[in-house]
Amino acid sequence: MNVEYDVEFNGVTVRYGALPALENITVRIAHGSFWGVIGPNGSGKSTLVKTMLGLLHPVAGEVRTFGKAPSDLGELRSRIGYVPQYAELDFTFPLRVLDVVTMGLYGGIGMMRRVRRRHYEQAMHALEIVHMADLAKRHISELSGGQRQRVLIARALAVEPRLLILDEPTAALDHTSADGLYEWMNALHASHDMTMILVTHDVGVVSQYVDSIACLNRTLVAHGRPSDILTTSTLESVYGCGAVLFSHGQIPHMVVKHDADASHEH
Repeated sequence: MNVEYDVEFNGVTVRYGALPALENITVRIAHGSFWGVIGPNGSGKSTLVKTMLGLLHPVAGEVRTFGKAPSDLGELRSRIGYVPQYAELDFTFPLRVLDVVTMGLYGGIGMMRRVRRRHYEQAMHALEIVHMADLAKRHISELSGGQRQRVLIARALAVEPRLLILDEPTAALDHTSADGLYEWMNALHASHDMTMILVTHDVGVVSQYVDSIACLNRTLVAHGRPSDILTTSTLESVYGCGAVLFSHGQIPHMVVKHDADASHEH
């Protein structure tokens, strides 16, 4: 059986000046899969995503997205939905929710061209998917953190993506809101024919929802099914020997750096 891959890295190395950010990364992500990417701060998670998108270029190795180099994607680029870790959006600005979602279509509409009825209809459909259509006319400043994050996901969904990339989508949310968003993302993947890549610190999330996981710390420490690779030894290799692991069933559920200066990883 032929397997179709939406993303392929073959021996990819990326540097910021002389500093290595990723080293010799080889991995393939099949169409329709739900991937998680975990690792400590500075491990190269966001660099991996930006390299997939063609925003960063490797000094060695080859990247393929939909079978093409990112620079050669052309119109296929519009089939990628991306929710960055920090949205470049002023939430105090008086923009309607519908206008924010329609921004996701600007790449296809073109600068200085008129937003037409069909574009608003696409945006409304995306809002329906994230169960936010009833708030389409509300100002983005009036929404909660979890609602805003759903609007940003709707903006990425407006292009009807084949590949949806979410970089730390719960970073600004409280625990309850984050749990609800993860549940919703899992249902979204189950109901749509798309590949999803979720960058997260939350080991518990990847153990519950994703099909495959990449454990990253500049190099690819391990990748595969969570039940196969989320072991104590793997997580100590990713987060360091000072990690404290709390088990949830057979899979470690939480990683906490065991030193005074380190932050908690949930």
